Amino acid sequence: MSIVNEYRSTEEEIKKLQERLKQLSQDSKLQQELEFEDKLRTLMGEYQKSLRDIIALLDPDSRLNKQPAVAKVVTTTKRARRVKQYKNPHTGEVIETKGGNHKTLKEWKATWGADTVEGWAAVLEA
Repeated sequence: MSIVNEYRSTEEEIKKLQERLKQLSQDSKLQQELEFEDKLRTLMGEYQKSLRDIIALLDPDSRLNKQPAVAKVVTTTKRARRVKQYKNPHTGEVIETKGGNHKTLKEWKATWGADTVEGWAAVLEA
């Protein structure tokens, strides 16, 4: 989409939203709710109460009052990676690595395929 088209579509959306806002501002239900909210906030300020206090008063079983559950801390130790030794039968070259993020190993896998190269691996006991 070109920037001009994007500008025009955004401008059109703004016009639609402005019309919707005008409709809402003339709605009597909205006016009542805004008036109620204003009076409630004034009353809360007069008695120095927060919204949390009001909820606790009106709904004692509310979720806001309850303390968050303490998460169990489970400590697990990671299993140490084993060293693998790859021996290329074509070149006789040997690589020892704990992971697959080895430059030469990646080159071998790209050339001969991952399954073939994994067949060259031997796990070293440490």
